[in-house]
Amino acid sequence: MKKTLILGATPNPDRYAYMATSKLKAYGHEVLPVGIKKGEIEGIRIENTPPQYEGVDTITLYLNPENQKPYYDYIFSLKPKRIIFNPGTENFDLIRLAKERGIETELGCTLVMLSIGTY
Repeated sequence: MKKTLILGATPNPDRYAYMATSKLKAYGHEVLPVGIKKGEIEGIRIENTPPQYEGVDTITLYLNPENQKPYYDYIFSLKPKRIIFNPGTENFDLIRLAKERGIETELGCTLVMLSIGTY
């Protein structure tokens, strides 16, 4: 199972970041929700101050490109194997920087990837 950080997590069940966290958990992945809104998702606390984690496999983004910029150093400090850019989060500057560091990038939808078995 892939330890996955959800960047842009929210306690709002109508948002895709919430749904992805819930579905990742249901599929047995360890989820690490990080966002600016306080709350929890299915008993998992949303971290408002980005913590350092070890062994992060995937970061799945739910922030628009402008809101991603303050997190660049944080993202790279986690040394993920890949970053998933969900619809609306496509950021070709961050993609370039990630590839320069040997991080795999995917333009896709975490929810779709889980449902078709390509996560």
